[in-house]
Amino acid sequence: MGNWADILIQEYSEGKRQLDKLRNSLDETDPMDMQDRKTISSMIGDMDFVIKWLETGQQPGVMRGIDVKSVYQKRSLETMEFIPDIMEQLEPNHKPLSLSEEQKKVLLNILSSFSFRERQCYILHVAQGLSMSDIAEMLSLKKRTVQQYIERARKKVEQVVS
Repeated sequence: MGNWADILIQEYSEGKRQLDKLRNSLDETDPMDMQDRKTISSMIGDMDFVIKWLETGQQPGVMRGIDVKSVYQKRSLETMEFIPDIMEQLEPNHKPLSLSEEQKKVLLNILSSFSFRERQCYILHVAQGLSMSDIAEMLSLKKRTVQQYIERARKKVEQVVS
């Protein structure tokens, strides 16, 4: 369900949390630990830099570059087949379903504005028709957490649509 950028963002975020725990566990009065804290703080800063780059598609702090938000996620979403095929459910007399280029851009912008988990839960719930309980079990999350991800995603959709 996740593209390579989302997976990297998730891995870097987890690594950053672990480094932060390690830094906080060091003794501030020990000179050796102080040096380690400096090194770990630098590593955390580097991880922040990479996470921002992956999220925005542009080098943080640079005015020029790719000016498209979530460019890596959009490229991956453009090639994904995550909406189920409903053609067999239609009567033979109906014309084929298709999206205009403008509709595709709107859908792509909406989906790329979601976090990895929001997109995952929203697509499983709305496009695949799974219940929140089923999604929670599948992703090893609490049902309320899945509900919150879906609610956040719906709010983002409403902002774009309205």
